[in-house]
Amino acid sequence: MLSQGALVGIFSERDYARKVTLFGKSSDTTQVRDVMTADVITIDASQKIDKCMQIMTDRHIRHLPVLKDGQLIGVISIGDVVREMMAHQKYLIDQLESYIRG
Repeated sequence: MLSQGALVGIFSERDYARKVTLFGKSSDTTQVRDVMTADVITIDASQKIDKCMQIMTDRHIRHLPVLKDGQLIGVISIGDVVREMMAHQKYLIDQLESYIRG
């Protein structure tokens, strides 16, 4: 959630399950700002993919807002990170196989 251009919260499936469903709140009347996570973990756009994976693993999160110069420019998911890491590993394997074959 943005307020005057600043990231002030994020609303996830986990927020819904833990703060709406478990407490018997109604989806029709509950406002996002009342159940969102306000202490948002973010990453700077200049960081590497392995840093994303480390943060997501350590903090048990699946989505990570990406900031550039303090402004939200996107959200990266665990699926995005895994896909990129797998592509990089495949590239390294292909390079090693090529080197071994000569």
